[in-house]
Amino acid sequence: MASSAQTPAADEPSDRPSDAVLPPGQYVPRGWPVLHYGPVPKFRPKDWDLRVIGMTADGGEYRWDWEAFQELPVTETVADFHCVTKFSLPGNRWAGVACAALAELAPPHPDVTHVMVWADYGYSANLRLADFLAAGTLLATHRGGERLTADHGFPVRIVVPHLYAWKSVKWVRAVEYMIGDRRGFWEERGYHNVGEAWREQRYSYQEDPGEAPPL
Repeated sequence: MASSAQTPAADEPSDRPSDAVLPPGQYVPRGWPVLHYGPVPKFRPKDWDLRVIGMTADGGEYRWDWEAFQELPVTETVADFHCVTKFSLPGNRWAGVACAALAELAPPHPDVTHVMVWADYGYSANLRLADFLAAGTLLATHRGGERLTADHGFPVRIVVPHLYAWKSVKWVRAVEYMIGDRRGFWEERGYHNVGEAWREQRYSYQEDPGEAPPL
């Protein structure tokens, strides 16, 4: 497996102080709490696929079935995991497909600024394109050398380490390229449109003018 440490790239959004351990207001729990909205999807390998849709460079749609997805290059990264409910899990070893590598296989249109990550049952979260392409952001299949469990996102969840974990969508099924921004599931219900953990961007009332689409 290729390896990449959680060191922010020059163009990666990050406000992490170099001497800090956790973002403000966070604590380390015992174990990995299970939090999600709705039921846990049943995985059916013959029916599963991952799609890249929306404003692709060539106007087409890209699709990988489960067998093809498992053939994609695997990257390993060590990164913290911060939930808006205030728990943090430091130093997780994630493995999966780097989102930047996926974007090389399915390039976005030059005007794309954001992506929407879609999951089973219609759950969604929006990301800036820079967050999606950042070093350490990946479509994770493993944590700590073990396959993700169903309640933590098996078979695939996106992991965006510098954002709160509602952006790290479980049970990912599609990535939609967008020219312009629009809110995802929790963003429409009062969570911050960006969600940077080191800036404590938890709720929509904290948004700066022009930082988000209107509610």
